[in-house]
Amino acid sequence: MNYQESIAYLESLGQFGIRLGMERIQQLLFVLGHPENQVKTIHVAGTNGKGSVTTMIAAILAEAGLRVGKFTSPHLVRYNERIQINEKDIPDEDFAKVLTTVREFADDLVKKEACEQPTQFEILTAAAFHYFALQQVDYAVIEVGLGGLWDSTNLIKPLVSVITNIALDHTKVLGNTIEEIALQKAGIIKEKVPVVTGAEGDALGPIRVMGALKEAPLYEYGRSFRGQEISSSVDGQKFRLMAGTNYASEYEIQLPGAHQIVNASLAIVAAKIVSKQDSRITEEHLHLGAAHTKWPGRLEKISSSPDVILDGAHNPNGAEALRNALDKYYPDRKRAFVFGMMGDKSVDEVIRILFRPIDTVFTVRADDGPRAAEATDLAARVGSNATAADSVSRAYRQACEAAGADGVVCVCGSLYLVGTFKASVRT
Repeated sequence: MNYQESIAYLESLGQFGIRLGMERIQQLLFVLGHPENQVKTIHVAGTNGKGSVTTMIAAILAEAGLRVGKFTSPHLVRYNERIQINEKDIPDEDFAKVLTTVREFADDLVKKEACEQPTQFEILTAAAFHYFALQQVDYAVIEVGLGGLWDSTNLIKPLVSVITNIALDHTKVLGNTIEEIALQKAGIIKEKVPVVTGAEGDALGPIRVMGALKEAPLYEYGRSFRGQEISSSVDGQKFRLMAGTNYASEYEIQLPGAHQIVNASLAIVAAKIVSKQDSRITEEHLHLGAAHTKWPGRLEKISSSPDVILDGAHNPNGAEALRNALDKYYPDRKRAFVFGMMGDKSVDEVIRILFRPIDTVFTVRADDGPRAAEATDLAARVGSNATAADSVSRAYRQACEAAGADGVVCVCGSLYLVGTFKASVRT
């Protein structure tokens, strides 16, 4: 397949949806020669923040002069974004080659009735492992797609496992309570492999139990280590990381929001654990990697007058983090939103958390897919301060006018919307 054919192939697999389970990916990785076992890995799960943590860990390791693979999802504009080495997307030609190889093996397995058709995410997971093995990366930082226990990435034995925060999301698949979801996330914990977590409250119980069963050392945010804000703005933050009684150091990050201090702390502690096995990773690399990390679509400021913020918050926990950040950085400024969500998400709860009665909201379809909520439906659910727009670009122009030069425009509700905005709107 050439590049366009490989993209068409991936798109065709969307019809198979989400099907958790390990048989298909086990069979696929077996016939590929178990590429997942040919590289050292770090595994990152959680409800929100796992992309930021994955990216920062990869950046820290890359600062040490290492060759570092990164696998994340979803992408914003192109599938290539999901598979990177040292922050560079996989080239089109390489993408097509690895997809062709994986497809040939998958088609053969289906033909022999060795397994059902692998899903799109399983094909991408296998392609990432295959590519990282071919490229002989020093490390690969792997973000879980959904849950943990039955996620197709969960065939690795990493050097360290990270579980970020845990909140209600994907409840039809993962469970209706925090404890049930936490048990799924805790499924990435492996025998004697250290675990770093930002989970709190009811989510900690299952993680602690699984950690004990697996004899996995557990490092809890707020207990084993914590971050303390020194200064914060929408352009970046400075905080002090404290671990135990012997470690305290100041870090600077470009990622705004109180939640990113937690995420950065998780990433730094995870990388520090890896450094105990690799002397090439020094304290300086921890600071440089944290300082240089950028993560598009997460409180990303892309222009000024008005300030334009892109955020992929798509669940109540993410909406709360975004609302807290807006209240912190723009307490008295006019806010205008370009808002689109997937219809199968907690739309009403996100709306309740995110918008003030004085805010102006322009609703849009997040993308062209069947899951996207209609703009008119979203506007009706937001209320009288919302207007449905027929395109993202038009909604953006209207939002800029409503906010004025001194205000803030926030494009939010879905990473798919952020991707649509980046692909179609010129700021």
